[in-house]
Amino acid sequence: MAWFETWFNTPYYHILYKDRNFEEAENFISLLINDLQIPKHSKIIDLACGKGRHSVFLNKMGFEVLGLDLSEESISQNKIFENETLKFKVHDMRDPIYPEISKMKVDAVCNLFTSFGYFESEDDDKKVFRSVADVLEDNGFFVLDFLNEQWVKNTLVAEAVTTKGNIDFHISKRIEDQHVIKDIVFKHQGEDFYFFEKVKLHTLEEIGSYAAEFGFERVKIYGDYNLGTFDRDTSPRCINVFRKL
Repeated sequence: MAWFETWFNTPYYHILYKDRNFEEAENFISLLINDLQIPKHSKIIDLACGKGRHSVFLNKMGFEVLGLDLSEESISQNKIFENETLKFKVHDMRDPIYPEISKMKVDAVCNLFTSFGYFESEDDDKKVFRSVADVLEDNGFFVLDFLNEQWVKNTLVAEAVTTKGNIDFHISKRIEDQHVIKDIVFKHQGEDFYFFEKVKLHTLEEIGSYAAEFGFERVKIYGDYNLGTFDRDTSPRCINVFRKL
């Protein structure tokens, strides 16, 4: 079983990341929707939606939203938010979305906050672009919010300890074979735990190549969550906006 299939389904993953800045995230989504001029009532897929917070926010903004995530635990909890225009389903992003999961094509697909780069093979990476291309209407947007690989290399902190929920998480990071690997070690109720995260440091060129292969044109690149200009050395994010041709 892949690391993300186990780690994302544990309560400890949600404890470690419970203080993520949702205000910043919602501000980013608002700026993004406004900048791309996506009309209200458009159909949007939140791909790798996690706990569904951003799906809910998009729905409140007036969009018809489908949240998809591999974690059965997250989707089960998200069901309480469902309404006529907000649905959640368990889905592996490598698998086809249309017509198996979504019976209709959509106007935009958002893959936010580094929910890509988990797979070992290039073929699996390409499957994501293929499934998104198949579910998008012509001229629809694919927003791929990814880390900036050069910035990660420039700013990597090798060792840190963070305390969440009375648990001391010992975190070490390293770069190995063009992957950033985060080891997470902690003790809870007398038991030792170890998990890790492994994300491929895709370059801007690699991502652009995958997109072009499946009929996408890159129309914008933002460097941060305020939609700042992308700089390869100094931008923390590499937020790609593609349009399906």
